[in-house]
Amino acid sequence: MPPLLESLYHGHLNPEEQVVPKDPEYRQCRREISEVMEAWNKKLSAEEFAELEDLMNLQYKIQGLEMSAAFRYGFRLGAAMLIEVHFGDGVEQRDKS
Repeated sequence: MPPLLESLYHGHLNPEEQVVPKDPEYRQCRREISEVMEAWNKKLSAEEFAELEDLMNLQYKIQGLEMSAAFRYGFRLGAAMLIEVHFGDGVEQRDKS
């Protein structure tokens, strides 16, 4: 595996493409969504179903934005923890050295 910085530079590091939950409940929920959407497709007119799909797409977009924000927060938190572990948790710690 190439170094992380090299992978990032060349555009090969795409966390959103790598994250698929391994929890069996995930696949079951995806299956249920597909079945329910198929049922709604049969019940609604083409125009109504298109509106439902538009609503679902907005929800997916919101989820993507939330996941992106959570990823950034988690990354910053992890980096801050590493800095604290390496340098200590305050100025007083550094002044004693």
